[in-house]
Amino acid sequence: MKGVSLIAVLSAFPGIVFGDVPSGESLVDGMEDTLWSDTNHGRFTMRIETEYWTRELDLEAWMDRPEKTLIRIHAPKKEAGIGSLRIGDAMWNYLPKVDRTLKIPPSMMLQPWMGSNFSNDDLVKESSFVDDYTHEVTGSEEQGGTTVYRVVSTPRPDAPVVWSRLEFSIREDHIPLAMTYFGERDRAVKTMTYSDVDTRGGRQIPTRWTMVDADNPQSRTVIEIESIEFDVPLDDELFSLRRLRNPQ
Repeated sequence: MKGVSLIAVLSAFPGIVFGDVPSGESLVDGMEDTLWSDTNHGRFTMRIETEYWTRELDLEAWMDRPEKTLIRIHAPKKEAGIGSLRIGDAMWNYLPKVDRTLKIPPSMMLQPWMGSNFSNDDLVKESSFVDDYTHEVTGSEEQGGTTVYRVVSTPRPDAPVVWSRLEFSIREDHIPLAMTYFGERDRAVKTMTYSDVDTRGGRQIPTRWTMVDADNPQSRTVIEIESIEFDVPLDDELFSLRRLRNPQ
């Protein structure tokens, strides 16, 4: 009788994960390594879409995790040369038209980058999902012959983050499908979806990342990965204010 009752209970909750499943931390850590590795260098297209207009940016980016990121705009012409640099907790933007380097205060890290749906923090990755959050697998399902895990991430007590929690959908091979950010009162603020899995830099990754705000679904930003190299040697001099101002 007890066995029948247990089976009944388990079958009533098919979304709950039982048995030998990967930990939430290993899934999120594997996802970050799949997307960025230790170092990377890539070319990207960012398309910002609103109800009234669309504009496109041609970007180049370098990342040396977990401390350093450099992003530079190559096109369109009026924005070419604009750059963003992060070293540790510090971030700067360079505006070539006025030849000014602006330090971004921590209070501005969640502001939109270049008017997109991605924040400064989203682009330069000041926060670390693995270091700043704890992770729990709360469910799984089969999609297209692979297992997709639902992971809920909550901030560590002293983590310098503003989100009340994050929710990930991550395939068993560490390819992410979606990530939702939750703010005050546990309200969904924005969602990133990952799609168009293809080979880039010798590995399978989602090549199209779409960020949509919950309050304004008609406004979205799409990043498409044109090319990327992983685990490439990067000179420390690349991540400097001098190189931010002068790429030569």
